Amino acid sequence: MSSPLKFPAAVLALGVAASAMIALPLLAQSQGQNRLPRECVAEIRDLCAQDGARDRGAIRECLREKRSELSSDCAAQLHNRMEQRRSGAGGARGAAGLVNPYQALAKPDRTVIYGEHQRQQVDVYEPADAVEPLPLVVFIHGGGWTMGSHQAVQTKPAFFNDAGYYFASAGYRLVPDVTMEQQAADLGEGLRALLGQASAIGFDPGNIVLMGHSAGAHLAALLATDPAYAGDAFGAIRGVVLLDGAGYDVAANMAEGGPQVWQIYNRAFGRDPARQAALSPITHVGGPDAPHWLGLYVAERAMAKSQTEALIAALAQAGANASAVPISDIDHSRMNRELGTEAGAAQSEAVIAFLDAITG
Repeated sequence: MSSPLKFPAAVLALGVAASAMIALPLLAQSQGQNRLPRECVAEIRDLCAQDGARDRGAIRECLREKRSELSSDCAAQLHNRMEQRRSGAGGARGAAGLVNPYQALAKPDRTVIYGEHQRQQVDVYEPADAVEPLPLVVFIHGGGWTMGSHQAVQTKPAFFNDAGYYFASAGYRLVPDVTMEQQAADLGEGLRALLGQASAIGFDPGNIVLMGHSAGAHLAALLATDPAYAGDAFGAIRGVVLLDGAGYDVAANMAEGGPQVWQIYNRAFGRDPARQAALSPITHVGGPDAPHWLGLYVAERAMAKSQTEALIAALAQAGANASAVPISDIDHSRMNRELGTEAGAAQSEAVIAFLDAITG
């Protein structure tokens, strides 16, 4: 049995309406269209810092109470920015506050290059309104370790940005051009490159959450249990969100998953039991694991259920704050594709509640 996450039950009950409230504007700190001028950001910071308002919730509350104390120019700019969000990025959301999956996707605000290969890059999507460093969600795409693209982010950037998080999607080289070990090393290098630009980008370098789907969930779990890959960046991983992964114990999955699964895993992990164990996140549990974990899985997918629950149980026993949550009436692809949309309300609410609880 897995241990429940150690945050209030009321947080888990946050509905989609709460996500809409989380999406209230926070302010702006960097260049780009429709962002508050730096002078206005500084004015708001000076006003609200007097009361110790350092996190995004406190800043929002401060602005509600003290907006009349802003200069007329800054107050007008803030008002205009709020209107733009309602008619622009905010207009992509339904009444419940979740992104319309048919809304045109935003382009990344910047790309961090960490190697010579075209896949060795991380796209970063920045909240338009941020006055203090905000947490960063780093997404790792799936594709059986042999396919997929970091550009396939669907509506996740808008969803997480509006909820008060920076969002990054990490690219990595694919099998068979590289080994699994090199894939994980790519992601570790990408994470270190992101941390090196934390102040320039604006995210909180001590508040990074990895999130992966399918094979990306395996890679996220491996990075967050085996420090060999992330190196100096390992300590920055505050939490991990796993979306319907089933590769946490490679040997068990190859033995139980059937011929098609065996072929996929054999291409990525080979037949050497020692190598399979070294690349299995569950093998590394009990070391310096990331402290907070949320494992979501399709309730009807037996292998995802058994693998997720086994990993989460091991993490909880080792002292991590970890929980496995089944999501019903969905499939493997939709778990990822519909995250941040009304159709994916169940996984969206669970992820936001987890993030808000562990990042403060």
